[in-house]
Amino acid sequence: MVYSDFDDPAVRRSSSPVAAPAAVKILIAGGFGVGKTTMVGAVSEVTPLSTEEHLTVAGVDVDDTVGVDQKTTTTVALDFGRITVSTALVVYLFGTPGQERFWFMWNDLVHGALGAVVIVDTRRLESSFASIDFFENRDVPFVVGVNCFDGTMDRTVAEVREALDLDPHIPILLGDLRQRSVSRDLLLALIELLMSGMAPVPSRPIGSSAKKLSSQ
Repeated sequence: MVYSDFDDPAVRRSSSPVAAPAAVKILIAGGFGVGKTTMVGAVSEVTPLSTEEHLTVAGVDVDDTVGVDQKTTTTVALDFGRITVSTALVVYLFGTPGQERFWFMWNDLVHGALGAVVIVDTRRLESSFASIDFFENRDVPFVVGVNCFDGTMDRTVAEVREALDLDPHIPILLGDLRQRSVSRDLLLALIELLMSGMAPVPSRPIGSSAKKLSSQ
């Protein structure tokens, strides 16, 4: 009689399939050049999948580059990153393309999304109107991250809320998204919002850049 380890009940129990972790999908949206790719890269535990391509003369009359004249690349499909919260939970980040000619992809990307982060640039607040309208019309919970480029903030939270016509319960957080801690706290704010059932969440500065701003 041939005996193998698999005949041992203890081994059979330990070799049973391990349940796959639950997956959560979060979208990172906003206008062209606001920092979506930067945020995904700052928090992803793996090298992000990026579909950045160089801007060419073909897009001169198509893409609005006002305020981001130094930008030389653009996302043409999506950015993708991953965060393993625990053995039971994995968060997948999908950065949406910002130019109007790629907005048709948003309808596919939003399927299954638990929530979203809308990144805004105070120099071009109007570039994020489309993202906010998109999520509001689909009842997708979202938070707003004001990307403080080089630690510069020329609007207050109240001014940003009024300019974007945001409901009081929507969190607005400020900071330089190149810092991992800032991008992480922005995602945590979204999780807090989701867990609260859309209850009001206080807007507050986050990260070292925001702290510098608040002390000025």
